[in-house]
Amino acid sequence: MEKRAKKLSFAVVGAGHGGQGLAGYLACKGHKVNLYNRTIENIRDIKECRYIELQGDIEGNGVLNIVTDDITEAINGVDIIMVVLPASAHKYIAHKIANHVEANQYIVLNPGRTGGALEFRNIISRYRNAKDICIVEAQTFLFACRSLGEGKVKIFSKKREVKIAALPAIRTGEFIEKIHSVIPEFTPSLNVLETSLNNIGAVLHPIPTILNCGRIENTQGNFQYYIDGITPSVASVIEQADYERMTVARALGVKTISLKEWLEYTYNAYGDTLCEALKNTVGYWGIMAPSSMDTRYIFEDVPNSLVPISDLGRHLGIFTPIIDSMINLASVMHNINYYMSGRKVEDMGLSGLLIDEIMSFVTNGEIASIEGVVA
Repeated sequence: MEKRAKKLSFAVVGAGHGGQGLAGYLACKGHKVNLYNRTIENIRDIKECRYIELQGDIEGNGVLNIVTDDITEAINGVDIIMVVLPASAHKYIAHKIANHVEANQYIVLNPGRTGGALEFRNIISRYRNAKDICIVEAQTFLFACRSLGEGKVKIFSKKREVKIAALPAIRTGEFIEKIHSVIPEFTPSLNVLETSLNNIGAVLHPIPTILNCGRIENTQGNFQYYIDGITPSVASVIEQADYERMTVARALGVKTISLKEWLEYTYNAYGDTLCEALKNTVGYWGIMAPSSMDTRYIFEDVPNSLVPISDLGRHLGIFTPIIDSMINLASVMHNINYYMSGRKVEDMGLSGLLIDEIMSFVTNGEIASIEGVVA
């Protein structure tokens, strides 16, 4: 008799658009799902009914096991902890769970943006020996989705593939084996530098927002973000920033693909130009622009996507003028020095490391000196 695969248990940390969508999806597939949100008042209706309704590309009602604002209750005994929060909240959660996560659990950042897994591990290491902790970084989020109200989510599309990598990379294979029957779209990447520097949201989220600031404020975002908000000029700026991202990656020996190639691979969206390819991305049709400039496309993606790329560039002696200009404009618009508050090489635990040492760390979880002695 064929042995059935064991159903996994999950804690989904964060109950925004993505958190509700992922929790509902996992529950619809028959897995035990605990949903955590820091403010229980924001998910009171979900706590009372204990299910999430999915509409759109995926339909169904996912019944939840626990809905809570107690992080220890949420993660206790589960197999996989799915962190689905703005990257700006990763520090808070890392501090919150450091003394409670168990060695046999996996922590998955959905997504990690740039350097997320490295920063997360660096924080946990302040509390305990982090060598037994496996942190997995997703390059992007599985769905394009939007909340239609508390407990109701529209899934616009599910990506054909989401690259993931464990920190350390030697544990990526075991995680893929565990999760494959649940999320077969998760496929292995070489290491977390590859997932971090193929963070397409770094250029796709903040740049159109910044360059469409007047239109957003005048219309409260009443236009299709990727369709109406992308013009040839906007696309040109995105392409230059994308080139800088790939230049930093190349210096680290990390394989990357361009945004245009990523659209082809992920969404089967083609065009002679980046502008055309974005407008031909069916999964983006109907997604509206942010209603104001107070959006995670700025307060998440600038400090946790653009800043780490820029700072890695500085660490490697590479200039990133277009990315830096976007950081500066966002800082002026929000009256926040995003470079100072953003995720930098020091936060990722990479200060003073040479390229070979960085690669040793992301591969094995240890920093080997040039002589081969583990530091």
